[in-house]
Amino acid sequence: MKKILLISVFIILVVLAWALPYIKELRHEGLTLEIAYYYFMGRPDHNFDPKDAAPQLDYSKESSWASLPIISDEADLIPAGEKGIDQLNSEVDVFFVHPTGYLKGEHWTDPLEKDSSTKENTKWMMANQASAFNGCCSIYAPHYRQASIYSYYDTDKVREEIHAFVYQDIKRAFEYFIQNYSNERPFIIASHSQGTHHSIKLLAEEIDSTNLYSRMVGAYIIGGEISKSWINDMSDIYICDGPKDLGCMVHWDTINVTHINKDMPRFKNNICVNPITWKNEGSLSSISDSKGAVYVTGNFAIDLIGDDAAKGEVFGPLEAPIKQYVQAQCKNGILFASDQTNTRFQGFGGSSGNYHGLDFALFYMDIRENAKLKVKTYLEINSN
Repeated sequence: MKKILLISVFIILVVLAWALPYIKELRHEGLTLEIAYYYFMGRPDHNFDPKDAAPQLDYSKESSWASLPIISDEADLIPAGEKGIDQLNSEVDVFFVHPTGYLKGEHWTDPLEKDSSTKENTKWMMANQASAFNGCCSIYAPHYRQASIYSYYDTDKVREEIHAFVYQDIKRAFEYFIQNYSNERPFIIASHSQGTHHSIKLLAEEIDSTNLYSRMVGAYIIGGEISKSWINDMSDIYICDGPKDLGCMVHWDTINVTHINKDMPRFKNNICVNPITWKNEGSLSSISDSKGAVYVTGNFAIDLIGDDAAKGEVFGPLEAPIKQYVQAQCKNGILFASDQTNTRFQGFGGSSGNYHGLDFALFYMDIRENAKLKVKTYLEINSN
């Protein structure tokens, strides 16, 4: 019995010795036992190899896009009482890069199965995020071989290797968009979370210091923690500091205001533009200036373990905006927003107070109206 106990202790120590280096490099603060369990029990059981990924998408095919003006899709949804634009005749486009919807551990990148909860998650993103821009613009949102959520719970080396591979899809989709869809029109870049990680690279490599910059109305690069050091490497792109600023980018990471006095050093040097005032840092916004939150439609599948079968989710319609709903303040690189405890939005923020899932919903109408204002300002300035 004693021998068995000693052997068991030895095995546990060996496992811990193997696991600790990974745990130390897990990128998300507030590592919980649940996340640790999913990481070690659910992550892919093999190293990433591009040869194992799904074939690259052909962006000349409509099926390679989650949203296009020429097809009916979830990005066409409009909040009750609001109006959209005729996307077939709009003067400005939006290139939208969606966040992570592939939460399974069978593969390191999305296998692009046709009928899957991952595809339904992408529809959720179109309905609840990309749709914010259909008041001003035509929406183009590519499917791509997105990185699995597990890439974020691995080492920097693993994550960077996978994301470098994934970025090539975004680059090819953008190139196809510019060459075949854009027709020299001005455009907006918009994204969230994983989409933001790819979009900052797109901005740096394909737009900043190029002829395309003059056509960029602005960039809504939301969620995903962008350091101020990134903007220092840009020649043209800068941080917006007003609602009509053009050729600039906005970014925020939303946290429950009840955490405003907690020390969160990981955010300290990050960019934060308040989506109510559109100021870079600054004081608490007025509740009267909140143009409206929009509650989400449909369910986002968050099953980390199990098959990826579609669940038959239906999206729409979008509810009417809840006006004058939220206050927000940028402080130490974080956007602190009104506490959503005991509200319908409560389920999108856990005990950590992280409102990453509410980066769009709480400020949906603020984003929508600001995009319209930026487009109007750009077209007036460039009317001659």
